[in-house]
Amino acid sequence: MSDTIVAPITALGGAVALVRISGPRALDVAQAVANAASPSGSAQVKRVRYTTNDDGLATFFPDGKSFTGEPTVELSCHGSQASVEALVSVCIESGARPAEPGEFSYRAFMNGKMDLSQAEGVRDTVAAQTELQLKQANLMRDGKFRNEVRIVRETCIAQLAAIDASTDFSEEIGEVDLPKASSELCLAEARLKALLSSVESARAIRDGVTVAIVGRPNVGKSSLLNAVSGRDRAIVTDIPGTTRDTLEEVVNVHGVVVRFIDTAGLREALDMVERLGVERSFEALENAHHVWFVYDSSTGWTPEDEALCRAIQGSATYIANKIDLDSTSIDLKEGAIPVSAVTGAGIADLLLALVPFTEGSEVPLPNQRQAPLLARALEAVTAAKETFCGPIPTAVAATELMAAIRILGEITGETASPDMIERVFHDFCIGK
Repeated sequence: MSDTIVAPITALGGAVALVRISGPRALDVAQAVANAASPSGSAQVKRVRYTTNDDGLATFFPDGKSFTGEPTVELSCHGSQASVEALVSVCIESGARPAEPGEFSYRAFMNGKMDLSQAEGVRDTVAAQTELQLKQANLMRDGKFRNEVRIVRETCIAQLAAIDASTDFSEEIGEVDLPKASSELCLAEARLKALLSSVESARAIRDGVTVAIVGRPNVGKSSLLNAVSGRDRAIVTDIPGTTRDTLEEVVNVHGVVVRFIDTAGLREALDMVERLGVERSFEALENAHHVWFVYDSSTGWTPEDEALCRAIQGSATYIANKIDLDSTSIDLKEGAIPVSAVTGAGIADLLLALVPFTEGSEVPLPNQRQAPLLARALEAVTAAKETFCGPIPTAVAATELMAAIRILGEITGETASPDMIERVFHDFCIGK
């Protein structure tokens, strides 16, 4: 933290790049490479010419007003690799050292500019591939998740303080108000449950989902893949068994990255190649998050469909395809979603059923590190609440409350171990 660090904070190859210098000697380094006098007061922007013969703008942030909380200067230059590398090089020659991956965010965390969950939001913002991922990253970075966690933690601290006070000064203030304490912890419990209720949605948004499209040959699985992907990804013919291998396509579905897998038709294989394709179909089934079981609505739900359905372990979404055919025998299995892969009818409803949690979600969702901690904190809060409702001494509740306070502090960083903090920043890129 006593070093002055430097790194580009924008990707190479654009029209303009930014190089950040942060640390106690940031202003001296900037003055050396840009011939710009150190300003005073609020942040200032100056047009400068660098010792590399490039020119740009230097933005000065005084101590406490920058991203890291340290004296910082951000230098703009032309975005070519040569321009950026030359500017970084002269900054290093003038007293800075190259920043480690995530070191700017780490310093912001250590200087109290953000908590650990907000730092994770910064990382997720950089990694976001869809609008929904970006939306969730922004909620995390803006402190929405941190605020929910802190409300619960402060409730636990207040109840622990009430227990301690009643123990040390029982004659002056009396016993703990058990009904009030229990009511407060009920509210804290509800907040934790609300955060945990969205764990599966969070996993889907951050990591994406895999959907295996299965069914008998010639029911329109490949046509359905083409319909959801919006292009002719799979070969489609009237010949049963056209698809001999699994075929994958990644699609952005309402902000969720979905990997669709078109599989070979499930039937008794006619040759070795088809048998291998059917085996891969079952492998795809085992690894998929969701299964779309497609059948031909114009011929109806057949005994073969029923047999295949029983062979598939786990739940599936049933899709009645080919509703566009002029047939009076259209058969909709109970709960099946009617679609036409040819005309596109019903496809929008099918995709919405796949990711219903994306509509209007403004709730910050916990990540894989935070969710187990929330679950442990919920157990402790619930245990503390139950002691207030029974004959168990309130000293036992104090133990549970201290555990909840410590666990919730691991989420925000107040009580996180150095190893946990290092793991959070380990995956950051240079410049963040």
